[in-house]
Amino acid sequence: MNIYKFSKFNIVNNAESSNIAASSKSFIKANSRIDVSRKKSQPKIDRLDSLRGSCSDSVFHETFGPLSNVRFAVFALGSSAYPNFCSFGKFVDNILGELGGERLMKIVLGDDLCGQEQEFRKWACEVFKTSSDVFCLDVSEMSEASMSLKSETLTKENTRFQVVKDFNIPLSALLSKYHNKKVQACKVKNKPINLHGGATSERSTVLVEIIIDSSLNYEPGDHVGVCPMNRKELVDGILEKLTGVADTDEELQLQILNEKHTSNGVTRTWESHEKIPTCSLRTMLTRFMDITSPPSRQFLTFLSGYCEDNDDKERMEILATESAAYEDWRHNKLPHLLEVFDEFPSCKPPAALFVAHLMALQPRFYSISSSQKKYPNEVHLTVAIVKYKTNGKHKNKNKISTQSSLKWLCILNRLDGKGDERYGVCSNYLERLDHDEEIQIFLRSAPGFHLPKDTSQPIILIGPGTGTAPFRSFWQELDEIKLQNTLFNVPKVWLFFGCRAKCLDLYSNEKKEMLEKGILDKVFLALSREANIPKTYVQDLIMKESAEVCDLIKHKKAHIYVCGDVQMAENVYQTLRKIIADSDKQTESAAEKYMLQLRDENRYHEDIFGITLRTAEIHNKSRETAKIKMESQSRFN
Repeated sequence: MNIYKFSKFNIVNNAESSNIAASSKSFIKANSRIDVSRKKSQPKIDRLDSLRGSCSDSVFHETFGPLSNVRFAVFALGSSAYPNFCSFGKFVDNILGELGGERLMKIVLGDDLCGQEQEFRKWACEVFKTSSDVFCLDVSEMSEASMSLKSETLTKENTRFQVVKDFNIPLSALLSKYHNKKVQACKVKNKPINLHGGATSERSTVLVEIIIDSSLNYEPGDHVGVCPMNRKELVDGILEKLTGVADTDEELQLQILNEKHTSNGVTRTWESHEKIPTCSLRTMLTRFMDITSPPSRQFLTFLSGYCEDNDDKERMEILATESAAYEDWRHNKLPHLLEVFDEFPSCKPPAALFVAHLMALQPRFYSISSSQKKYPNEVHLTVAIVKYKTNGKHKNKNKISTQSSLKWLCILNRLDGKGDERYGVCSNYLERLDHDEEIQIFLRSAPGFHLPKDTSQPIILIGPGTGTAPFRSFWQELDEIKLQNTLFNVPKVWLFFGCRAKCLDLYSNEKKEMLEKGILDKVFLALSREANIPKTYVQDLIMKESAEVCDLIKHKKAHIYVCGDVQMAENVYQTLRKIIADSDKQTESAAEKYMLQLRDENRYHEDIFGITLRTAEIHNKSRETAKIKMESQSRFN
């Protein structure tokens, strides 16, 4: 049974408390082989403790539960730029321990900002070794598995392209299979509309209107998955660096030579790649492969083998083998693959092997900004266009010495802060779309962010910038329902919106209209960079309205919707928690449990995306902290 469902069930049946969520410890008590409730000396771990992360091993000493015969190890993934770093991995580690599982080794946290891949490979090898000892497995077999993390099985000899004739499968079908989604080809209604009008700003936000088939249905709060295209200049530049393919527009099938051991010996057969579709090399790099993310150290190791110049080879090997050099290079330059080829011009890998090593170009998700009741055959997106400059590069890069990684590091740290411009893959693709141009999309339901079914409950909407995207679909939906049914009682809706300056206030005319119609009850605008106005964020406005906000939440059972970047969401959460704590002079723990209860009651809804350019300073600060932490860990290991 789901732990949270069991917790709620336990509360109702035992009438322990109406305000505090049951702990996952209740689950252990009901399912363990021995009644651990008799062990009064054992520390109690409630749900709040579980969410905070792993507890010490001593807490679980002599604990028996449904997983007491299970051994486990957890490698938690995360970024220290986010609040609650690696919280899900910590939670899983804690819950498995609560249920009686025994740790093979302590949890390891992999920080995306610094050394995550290095930490994972080190952890994986240790897990293999520990597992072989605990389970008395053949050491040689475990060593082979461990070595597989370090070695690359794909080679020039066992990877090739095969020309395919008369291949006519639609792109949407290829993308559907590739992403395991129902991708459909749709048309753009108009060229994307600049929502800032004539306002001059470094930031740009556009409204994308897409015509969809009548068979596609969505609700306010749902998402659209967009299959983007890489920029043509990047694709063309990379194609010039690859070898082994004469016609880059010819249909090709990537094939791998598979070996099978049979009673008659070893048989070798060429089989099509299980993931990468049959299409032209140009289409592969344009539609299916990620060519903009900085390459991993493993990928650089592969590329270094195809550098014809020894200096290029040695410099690339330094990046592939020296963690500190690689992390600085990756963070400061954020190189896409064409820039890697420009930096190491003698590198000319075979096209088939190059593609086989690439990661997939992932779809990007956007909150829907329209109501299907208002636009039956359309779906709208509100998209912030991502453009930025890297930290820069040394002007005399051709004079870099390869005698030591220390010299390399010194040069990397002398950056001019005026690097090359980078473009968000999908946002810039959407901005470039024209009227009637084809776009490949699919819908993703987000039931946790739908409007409440009980229309008598108030709604508090909090979303700065493009965080207001789903709220546009909300007010359009309520407006259409009211138009179709004049007896419909519109719930009280408060909107907290924030932007840098008043000229960047998204959908200001629509919000004014909704206020006049009574669809929106109140709209609050926070301006963080407006001249002659104190810097204000949405959480500041929420605090100013704390008395009414608290009344809406605690007494009128309001639903809270938060949409935007993760740092903003954390600030809003902490502000609301403080308002709850101050209202009844509650302890921090009691206020936290009340906030968890809001989630359990499905009254606290979040649609959160990662750290954005607006919080780049947090990213930089967090990375420096991560570097210091990694260096200190290295000294103690």
